[in-house]
Amino acid sequence: RKALGDYGAIKYLGDPSRPLFESQKGGHFSANTMCQLFLDIYKAVGLKDASSHSGRRTYITRLANKGVGVRLLAELAGHSHISTTQRYIDVNAEQLSKAVELL
Repeated sequence: RKALGDYGAIKYLGDPSRPLFESQKGGHFSANTMCQLFLDIYKAVGLKDASSHSGRRTYITRLANKGVGVRLLAELAGHSHISTTQRYIDVNAEQLSKAVELL
């Protein structure tokens, strides 16, 4: 968070038309180029089975684990349908155990 905050201060992100990450040509990256960039970074640091959506999946799953409703998650993720958002929410053994303990 600190690194992104520092980066945002340097890049003057108050202007919503300005790209978050500029290409070497000064414009914005295409979605396809960003996906490839993330894949290259994940591979370079040794992360297996990571994709450009791994960060989104983690973000949505962590919020869901804190009790944020799927409709709000869909809005935050920019999804038109909650069924899309639901596919991003990972379920693990700890979550299942906590759910059963509610009884």
